[in-house]
Parts: sequence; C-alpha cells; structure tokens
Amino acid sequence: MISLAYGAKTYKLKFGHRGGNHPVKNLKNNKIEITSQNHSYAVDEKSLKKTDLEVTHKNILDDTIEGVECKKDKVFSVQYHPESAPGPQDSGYLFDEFINMMKK
Repeated sequence: MISLAYGAKTYKLKFGHRGGNHPVKNLKNNKIEITSQNHSYAVDEKSLKKTDLEVTHKNILDDTIEGVECKKDKVFSVQYHPESAPGPQDSGYLFDEFINMMKK
C-alpha cells in the first residue's frame, strides 16, 4: 500500500507467498530473516525509480521486493508479517525502529 501511495506499481504473483520459512535478505545489514508471509502481489522494482522509495528487503527465493523505505518522509514497510509467532522472531527489530522513529 505504501509503494502504491508513492506511485509505484504492483503485479500479481503466479502463486503468491504463503506460510512460514520464507528467507528475506535485509539489504541494510546483509542478514537473512526467516519470515511468515501471506500475500499475492509484489512491487514492480522498475516502478520504484520514479519514487522516493528505496528497496530495503528482498525475497531470496524469487528476488521480489519485500521492504521499502522513504528516509525523507520517515516511512518504511515490509511485505511480510514481522509480528508472527510462534516461530522466528528475526524481524522483531522493525518494531524497535518504528518506536524510535515515533520518539524522534
């Protein structure tokens, strides 16, 4: 939704991303996060060039966009469920980042 709001385009995935254990690479720190997902659409990476958004996360399995941010507007999002539990807590840091942004 954030990518669309900034003018990017999306497309429907043939099978979608469903369930747990989807590896996603955080491009900021080069770490792999194991994520839980349930979506059918992905952001068209080429369409991001016309926006202020930068790619922050990518799906290891199919190279689709899994996260974006706009530093100027202090906005970020991911295309998976960082709150998922029980299971991996690899993405819990995103909540800390959000809280720190609100404090500033």
